Amino acid sequence: MSVLTPIQQINLRPGSRITIPHLSWPDFEAILEELGEKRTLRLAYCENNLELMTPSPEHERAKIVIADLVKVVLRVQGRAWEALGSTTFKRQTMQAGIEPDECFYIANYQAVIGKDRLDLDIDPPPDLAIESDVTSLTAITAYQRLGVPELWVYSNPQLTIYVLQGEEYQETAFSPNFPDVNIQEAVLEVLQRAREIGSSLALQEFEESLRGD
Repeated sequence: MSVLTPIQQINLRPGSRITIPHLSWPDFEAILEELGEKRTLRLAYCENNLELMTPSPEHERAKIVIADLVKVVLRVQGRAWEALGSTTFKRQTMQAGIEPDECFYIANYQAVIGKDRLDLDIDPPPDLAIESDVTSLTAITAYQRLGVPELWVYSNPQLTIYVLQGEEYQETAFSPNFPDVNIQEAVLEVLQRAREIGSSLALQEFEESLRGD
């Protein structure tokens, strides 16, 4: 099966996606190698389906603000973390691969300090992954198979929090990583304020509210 040439020629409009079914793990690995790391395409692979997506500007703005909000909370709470952005996470034994919009190691931050490559057969998955815009069943299943404990999916105008219970995600109103913060409410408020006054001032307001200033 030859997939490299058409993959290289794909030119998706921002915010669009395509699915390639019946793709083997070796072909998935070959596509990752061919596309390299410096690209706009994002990938999700699970159950022999590969999805390719190009983020839209709205998608990028939302995920950046949400990730910055997470950093604000961690900083105010005095907690350490490692943010690994859109790192490619894959595990052949689970036949799954994913590239989050953003991800954080919080409880397990020490396990990834200084590492340029991660092996999920040895290393833990991120404690929190963030997706902006509607995430497909392929992506959700990939996160489940990789054992990511908590997943946030923002789809204007709501944030859905998924927590891994056994091998399946369950929706919840509160974040296990931030039990003292109403994350759903905070994300929506900060994103709305960012549209009104800009993201930096919105995040500054949010930090001041956490500190009680």
